Amino acid sequence: MLCLIRRAAPVALLTVALAVPSSAAADPGAVASKSCDVGNSRSYGTTYVVSIYARNISCTRARGVVRGFHACRPGKRGRCSRFSGWRCSEYRFNVSRQSYDSRVRCSKGSRVVKHRYTQFL
Repeated sequence: MLCLIRRAAPVALLTVALAVPSSAAADPGAVASKSCDVGNSRSYGTTYVVSIYARNISCTRARGVVRGFHACRPGKRGRCSRFSGWRCSEYRFNVSRQSYDSRVRCSKGSRVVKHRYTQFL
């Protein structure tokens, strides 16, 4: 019985090692999920970008996706559901005559970029 356990342990370790994906090999800047630094919150084509969250994509590319989303929106009240292969959904809240806040989720395959912004009208 002890002999079977000793033989099975290396096989189990090898199976676990092979099952762990290497996402860093595909994109050195990509991490499973993280919060990104916004930088200049007024440089995205909206009044203020409050936060950016990236999954399976680097923060540099995630900031580019946020800029692309806002470039796609026609005007301050406009919406963008698709651009450059990205699919986006948006939820607006705290809506008034002067402004609104919004949560946006854009995805392309396993890559996901979420951000929040405030738009003054």
